[in-house]
Amino acid sequence: MDVRGGALLRNLQRIREAVGPDAALIPMVKADAYGLGMPQAVRALRPARPWGWGVATVEEGSLLREMEPERPILVVAPVAPDSVPAGVAARLSFGVSDVSFLSRVVREAERQDRDVAVHLEVDTGMGRAGFDWRTVREWGPRVAELMRGRVRCEGAFTHFHSADLEDAESVKVQAERFRDAVSALPKGAGAAMLHLCNSAAALRMPELAQGGVRPGIFLYGGRPGEGLPEPEEVLAVRARITLVRQVPPGTTVGYGATYRAGGWERWATVAIGYGDGIRRALSNRGEALVAGRRVPIVGRISMDMTVVEITDVPGIEPGDTVTFLGSDGGETITLEEMARHLGTNNYEVLTGFTPRLPRVWREADQRPDTSQDHTEPHGD
Repeated sequence: MDVRGGALLRNLQRIREAVGPDAALIPMVKADAYGLGMPQAVRALRPARPWGWGVATVEEGSLLREMEPERPILVVAPVAPDSVPAGVAARLSFGVSDVSFLSRVVREAERQDRDVAVHLEVDTGMGRAGFDWRTVREWGPRVAELMRGRVRCEGAFTHFHSADLEDAESVKVQAERFRDAVSALPKGAGAAMLHLCNSAAALRMPELAQGGVRPGIFLYGGRPGEGLPEPEEVLAVRARITLVRQVPPGTTVGYGATYRAGGWERWATVAIGYGDGIRRALSNRGEALVAGRRVPIVGRISMDMTVVEITDVPGIEPGDTVTFLGSDGGETITLEEMARHLGTNNYEVLTGFTPRLPRVWREADQRPDTSQDHTEPHGD
């Protein structure tokens, strides 16, 4: 996997241009920076001077704290009670969804004699976490009572459930619910920073991003929603051809013999498979790029090998590169195209590449050195 750090930074800068200079940037680097590598992503994004970083678990935040001693690190998802001590020790900011969890954070902050920042999550329709916006007069006073001593309210946030859709009506409804809930909070529970927007909402309705934004998929080269700008390409997945064969009509390939040559064909075996994240569902459906031309994937993808049909692409030999995601010549296979073949979204495609697939980060706009691509054949 080739990753262009310069493109990652420029995508964040485009978010900055959309929302203006005053909104705090909280790049989401959870799930190992959407599968690309959290340490490298953080280093690439630092020049944008983000307010802080977003993660999903205390474990992610603790690892990040080792390389980011000063900036805030916000754990946006609810965490298990037994993770609170480690989170407090690592000086993480907690997303808080209920009073009992906040009480636990207060007790642990006092026990460790450490200052802890929390962000109140308000559920305005996502349903998976957060204080219910309709009952703020019930939980608000209790939250205000707990905001004392070592614990302070650093922010408040919500999650839009459909900001990727062109119809922005649900976004407006959720934003209004959020404003109503925040305005009803008693003194002592007020948040210094409000952040509502993911990538899609920040680009679609930047007027909602005056406090802070939490961009994710757009940074990593994924289109965030319908009718929104295309990000700059950040990654490409490539592998080497290990075998080229000319086969007669009727030859079958792969488990289940699901593909049969209709005439004399040339096949190339490529050293990559679902053990690396090239999903089996692309079998006999997906495409790859060889010498700048689209070729079909034939037969079932194996754990370690994929076969492409290269009859119409002359001069291909073992050692040549095949692109499964990204650009080659004038052709591009996007995250969204691969996601359509798989019946999923670009998030799942990105996070589905396994650790066996090397992440090769390019400085600035350095062109890929294909000698470092994923080339080694595997046992079947």
